[in-house]
Amino acid sequence: MRFNKLRLSGFKSFVEGSELDIELGMTGVVGPNGCGKSNLVEALRWVMGETSAKQMRGGEMDDVIFGGTNDRPARNIAEVVLSLDNSARVAPAQFNEFDELEVCRRIEREKGSTYRVNGGEVRARDVQLLFADSATGARSTAMVSQGRIGAVIAAKPQERRRILEEAAGITGLHSRRHEAELRLRGAETNLERLDDILVTLEAQLQNLKKQARQATRYRNISDHIRKAEATLFFLRWTNAQEDLEAAKKEYAEMEAIVANLTGTAAAAAAVQAEHAAELPKRRMAEAEAAAEFQRFNLAREGLDAEERRIEAAAIDRRERLEQTATDKAHEGTMINDAEAALKRLGEETNQIQTPQEEDENARAEAAENLAAANTAAHELEEKLTAMTEKVAKDEARRAGMENKIEDLKQRMDRLLARSRVITDQRQKLETETPETAGLAEAELKLTDARETLDQARKNADAAEIARAEATDKASAAIAKAQTTNAAATRLEAEAGALADILETTDSEKWPPVFDALDIDPGYESALAVALGDDLTASGDEAAPSHWRALAPLSNAPTLPDGAKRLSDFVRAPEALGRRLSQIGVVEGEDEGRRLAADLAQGQRLVSREGGLWRWDGLTIAASAETAARARLEQRKRLNDIRGKLTETKNAATAANDQMAAAQKAETDARDAERAARNAAIAADDAFGQARDEVAMIKERAAGQISLLEALREQTAAIEGDQEHLETEEKDALDTLDAIPESSGPRGEIASLRAELAGRRSHQVECQSRHDVLEHAARERRQRLATIEAETASWRDRAQAAQSRLQQLEERRQGLEQELQRLNARPAEIAKQRDELLGSIDKAEEKRKGLADRLAETETALAEADKALRAAESELAAARESMVRSEGASQQAEQACQAIAERIMDRLDCTPDQLFEISALKPDADLPDLEATEHKVERLLRERDTMGPVNLRAEQEAEEMKEQMETLESEREDLTKAIDKLRRGISELNREGRQRLLTSFEEVNKHFQELFVKLFGGGRAHLELTESDDPLEAGLEIMASPPGKRLQILSLLSGGEQALTAIALLFGVFQTNPAPICVLDEVDAPLDDANVDRFCSMLESMTKTDETRFVVITHHRMTMARMDRLYGVTMSERGVSQLVSVDLNRAEELRATA
Repeated sequence: MRFNKLRLSGFKSFVEGSELDIELGMTGVVGPNGCGKSNLVEALRWVMGETSAKQMRGGEMDDVIFGGTNDRPARNIAEVVLSLDNSARVAPAQFNEFDELEVCRRIEREKGSTYRVNGGEVRARDVQLLFADSATGARSTAMVSQGRIGAVIAAKPQERRRILEEAAGITGLHSRRHEAELRLRGAETNLERLDDILVTLEAQLQNLKKQARQATRYRNISDHIRKAEATLFFLRWTNAQEDLEAAKKEYAEMEAIVANLTGTAAAAAAVQAEHAAELPKRRMAEAEAAAEFQRFNLAREGLDAEERRIEAAAIDRRERLEQTATDKAHEGTMINDAEAALKRLGEETNQIQTPQEEDENARAEAAENLAAANTAAHELEEKLTAMTEKVAKDEARRAGMENKIEDLKQRMDRLLARSRVITDQRQKLETETPETAGLAEAELKLTDARETLDQARKNADAAEIARAEATDKASAAIAKAQTTNAAATRLEAEAGALADILETTDSEKWPPVFDALDIDPGYESALAVALGDDLTASGDEAAPSHWRALAPLSNAPTLPDGAKRLSDFVRAPEALGRRLSQIGVVEGEDEGRRLAADLAQGQRLVSREGGLWRWDGLTIAASAETAARARLEQRKRLNDIRGKLTETKNAATAANDQMAAAQKAETDARDAERAARNAAIAADDAFGQARDEVAMIKERAAGQISLLEALREQTAAIEGDQEHLETEEKDALDTLDAIPESSGPRGEIASLRAELAGRRSHQVECQSRHDVLEHAARERRQRLATIEAETASWRDRAQAAQSRLQQLEERRQGLEQELQRLNARPAEIAKQRDELLGSIDKAEEKRKGLADRLAETETALAEADKALRAAESELAAARESMVRSEGASQQAEQACQAIAERIMDRLDCTPDQLFEISALKPDADLPDLEATEHKVERLLRERDTMGPVNLRAEQEAEEMKEQMETLESEREDLTKAIDKLRRGISELNREGRQRLLTSFEEVNKHFQELFVKLFGGGRAHLELTESDDPLEAGLEIMASPPGKRLQILSLLSGGEQALTAIALLFGVFQTNPAPICVLDEVDAPLDDANVDRFCSMLESMTKTDETRFVVITHHRMTMARMDRLYGVTMSERGVSQLVSVDLNRAEELRATA
């Protein structure tokens, strides 16, 4: 198979379609560096299946597509086509039917590559095997790219074995073996997995058979459990029915007992009520004494709190005095700093202005020297020109002109060197961040810092005012909170005392009926005298003493004329309807006495003042004190206090919240004041730093600009000199071309040139001196302007500091006066405390006496309560027993219902059907309940012990047998495939070893011959190392150049290594000649003699082999030995073009000319 032509389009720099004809012999490719010669080699490797973008000198494969230039857009498609001659029919079977093969690889940006052979799309592997079978390919030994010789030298023996594989033609065989090994490993893995699956399925099948046996046993046990549970439920249902009958009988007995004990408890309650009537008066007296004592204690606590507040305020004033002293010291420091800065700036101004006159004289002198140097250089240059013209007329004119040209070149070189230095300095200065670029930002920072400082000072003053206001608000809030808390405490103490008085033994369990009454104002006394102790009875009929709701009397008598029903003024529960309807309200005592005689049985009259007239003649004057009236008055007072207490507590809570908020606001104000002061100090420091930074940037910027201007002027002068020298050189060359060669005196001209060079050097020095002085003068003027601005700033700061000192002194005097006032207050508080302590002692003695009398009354009441509780306890116990009996009856009913539901849930039947399901015999005795329960538990335990049971086990076992039969068949097929692959791999290895050993002998033979030919003597050979298996062994090169001992390749010199590697590569070619050999600048490390021997070897190989050589070279001797040359040019930047010359045809034309 022969390579005929390479066409490429859009590939790297070959944007237009280009063709490279690959003909017999040697085809050379030449061109300057960077023009795209190596792109041809990479195009050939790419079309042969290269997959690494790194090998293509790119980051990704899309980089092989033309990327565009300034004048040409980028392409989206690259294509390389390689034409092959397959007339010998050596291609793989799928391509062997064609005489000509055209391999095309096309890539589209971001879409990948496609391969085609004669228009049909193929895989990349197919293309790679096509070339591998022909001993070539993208990475074959025949593709000797730049650095390949070095790679062979540096390669390890194992890596060099690839060269032998290519020589043996087993590169494709190796790839196929690797593919077969992958298939074998995959098949073996599949076989292992299949064996694991079969073992697993076998275990599962045995398990399913076991599960089928368990399922049968499970069904039998379930039948026995159903019968046993039916028997158990039948026994439980029978027992539950018996328990229900017994519970109903016990409940009826307990109802009778409760009725008897209810009467006994009512008698005990009447005795207890008599003692309870005396207790409220004494409790009221004791509560008032306790409230008075509490008020005195609260007043004492208020004085303590006032004393603590005054102490805290005094500490605060002292801290503010210390802060004021610190601020005064800071402002004094500010004034001193301003005075020192003004003094320093004045001294700096004097230092700048003093040498100004001397610098002006120096600048004038530098200007004169610069003018004199320019004149001297110009005069000498004119003299040199005149002398050159004179010498040019005599016989040494040509020699003089040549010297002049050389001198101009040297001057031009010096100017270029100087220009490069200046250009580097300019670029460095221009690329650096210009100082003026940061000036605006620094000035903006200075302005921001000044504004921040002013704002910080304002914030500090505002924070001080806010802190003073917050302190005043906090003091007012504390006083208000103390007042409201004291009021709430007094009301709460009084409400607690009244609540204790009004509290009865069973008030929580059986609340009295008077709690449910709604009385019109002014009728409390009338209601109290009308009902008396009956008001303490509960409205709950379950209470021992209660009001029972009855229907209104159908024949109830009417009240006397003029009397109003008490029910019109009192909203009461329905149970009090009969009683209130028979009580009349009269306007006064006279009317009461007059209407009393007309009262019917059970009726009574009452007045709003508390008088009573009963039908049986009982009369109670309005002035008589009764326990019911006192209780109602206390209840009214308690309700009023609770209403006020709620409002007072809300007010106290609000006052406490306001006090906490005011105290927090005061703390926050203090923190804010402290933070504002610190911020003002920090802002002042930041302002000073910003001001210094602006001054420093201005100074650096002025120096940078001056130096850059000087360099630009020097660059302009050099460019003028360059233009002048170029003009002179051009004139000299023109003159030199027009005159014949001659010789003459040159010394005088050379002397004048040297002198002119010295004067020009002096001229440059004078110019630099003049520029430096000008730059220094500009800097002094700019610094004087900066000093003037700084002086004004420091004066303003000094005046502001003086003003703040005055304000701080006024603040200090005010704080001292306030501190004196606070120091006098504790004495006044101490006097008030002494007076209050005396009142507290008297109130304590009064409260103790009243408490003793209250205790005596409470003792008597406790004895009555004890008797009442005993009666009520017996009644409660009886009621509890009755409730338990009732509960037991209900529980028995629920138990029967629960058993019936359980029977329906477990057995899906009614209790009547249990006897039939249980299979019990009608005449036989019932089994024992406990034995039946044990039997059910045993059967359930036996079934539960079986664990989960698969009732579909039999069906699943049949399905699994079918699956295992299918897998066994697949296993047999897979085993046969593995045996076939193993035999194939063994055959490939055997053939590979045989071909590799044969190739090694031939390559070694050719290598020895080529080594002697390239070195002109010496000896060399190849060795297989590191393994006895040729397929795993390494290749070592042993060489002995003429005059040297035998040694390994790495110990030879660089040139010897290159020649030895070339001999090895071409030994491979002769063993297994490739259709094409590409040599990319392999002659670069060789000298002329070795290049000549190398080219002679190539010529001899072209005559004996059909290998076509493509040689990329820069060596003139190699170019001369080529059969044809292709030139790669880049007339357009970034775009390569091919031009060709057939040297053999040129020689024929020359011979016939």
